[in-house]
Amino acid sequence: MNLLGIGAVKGFIRSRWFPGVFQWPTAFVFAVVIYQLLYGPASAHENFGTAMTWVLWWPVIPLVFLLLGRFWCAVCPFATLSDLVQKWVGNNRPVPVFLKKYGIWIIDGLFILITWADHIFGIVESPRGSGVLLIMIITGVVASGAFFERRTWCRYLCFLGGLSGNYSRAGALELRANGENCARCRDRYCYRGKGDVPGCPMFELPGSMDSSAKCNLCGNCIKNCPNDSVSLKVRVPSKELWFIKKPRFEESFLAIIIMGIVFVQNITMLEIWKDAQSFIEGVTGTSSYAVTFTITFAIAMIVPVLALYLTSRLAGIYNKETALSNFAIFGYALIPLDLAGHVAHNLFHLLAEGKSVLYTGLALVVPGYHGGSAAVLSGAAIQALQFALIGLGLAASLYTAYRINFANFRERVWGAASFAPYAGLLVVLAAVNIYLFTLPMSMRM
Repeated sequence: MNLLGIGAVKGFIRSRWFPGVFQWPTAFVFAVVIYQLLYGPASAHENFGTAMTWVLWWPVIPLVFLLLGRFWCAVCPFATLSDLVQKWVGNNRPVPVFLKKYGIWIIDGLFILITWADHIFGIVESPRGSGVLLIMIITGVVASGAFFERRTWCRYLCFLGGLSGNYSRAGALELRANGENCARCRDRYCYRGKGDVPGCPMFELPGSMDSSAKCNLCGNCIKNCPNDSVSLKVRVPSKELWFIKKPRFEESFLAIIIMGIVFVQNITMLEIWKDAQSFIEGVTGTSSYAVTFTITFAIAMIVPVLALYLTSRLAGIYNKETALSNFAIFGYALIPLDLAGHVAHNLFHLLAEGKSVLYTGLALVVPGYHGGSAAVLSGAAIQALQFALIGLGLAASLYTAYRINFANFRERVWGAASFAPYAGLLVVLAAVNIYLFTLPMSMRM
């Protein structure tokens, strides 16, 4: 279904109001959040900025990626700030070759580093810590916008951009263009821009685009195309993952790393975390939390990566590919389960603490206001939703692995057998998620 076939939708996206009607309210709320984090109550339980960031925005953002692809990146306050800096003082230098080549590894590293730092320095539990993290990101955004062209930060450096790139591949929206029309087009306004409408901020040429990983649905190409060649279609979630033409090891690496990060986020909020700490302290002879968490974090990162590597090596016996090649090809099958696990974990915080956003917001206008229970749903209802999400994610990942295998190895002797090891790995990863969600979890606020 091409949504641009609906006159009202096409007219709105082509109007001067899109995406600004979403950008500026988002930027205003972001400014309030930053102020609250830095100058509001020191207790996370009472801070509106903490509630908005970690109880509402962080749980909801994966759902946005699933339903709307990278649309958040079109309205993200960081992206809006980058555009303004570029407009006022931008040098518009070309993106360094180093970033083009290794940007995804930088994103992988930043995602791991920020997750580690959160637990070591208590960023989520500290409004000031969260504020400092956002200020550091803003500094990077301003520097990138001042020196380099378009949205270099969003494309090559933003850790959330890397996450959204992976998840948007499983999303329900895709923007594509008619390749034949685009091949005949010499203007390339979709990339270069026309009049007051700039070209693609993410360095994409719609006519040759076969992935939603880098498209932020800003609508510039739709406004600029003189031939109406661009379409915005609703698709089956995860369908893009079935036909990855050029699999990249670093993108599959990020997929399995996300699985490990979700495990860490779950484990450290459970009662068993105290027992795990005591065990590690006994082995290492130190009571340093930094040491015990770093060891746990390293294990949570290494074990899933090693499991995927060994599974890829086993599959290679049947499809005759190397372990690293299979790792890159089949790693994309993890993304639906990644997304389900991420949403399921954060669903607990959204539904068990969601009303804290309302209570802390009311406290801004009614000093001293204190609400009641922050829960939106009961624990049993939340757990049922978590189990359902993991089930759906597992089904989507299994089918994705099957389609990947069918697309790449159906003509090889025993090629179909290479699906079985990945099916087993996915079931084990889903079972671990299910087990962790059966245990009592602590709140963020």
